[in-house]
Amino acid sequence: QVQLVESGGGLVQPGGSLRLSCAASGIVFGAYTMYWYRQAPGNQRETVATISPRGGTTNYADSVKGRFTISRDNAKRTAYLQMSSLKPEDTAVYSCRVDRYWGQGTQVTVSS
Repeated sequence: QVQLVESGGGLVQPGGSLRLSCAASGIVFGAYTMYWYRQAPGNQRETVATISPRGGTTNYADSVKGRFTISRDNAKRTAYLQMSSLKPEDTAVYSCRVDRYWGQGTQVTVSS
């Protein structure tokens, strides 16, 4: 059974940082591209960042370029999203995906 479990969300002030984690089990994690998404109430889901199976290629939404960094540790079967210089508009539920499997999401709220 494949499971993806996100963690690391929470409430942070504007300008602050958070690091999200996505821990996988039941899947050959290192064989797949990994995706982070976010969705705010009333908005469409947005692809935030992607990382290739070995981590050599990353892509980011224009809205987060220069502020967010995606990475992965295949030995730990975990992917990360380091978020810095957070803005109120980054508030959303963040979810990870590997192949057709999704995590449950973690809430990130940026507010003073």
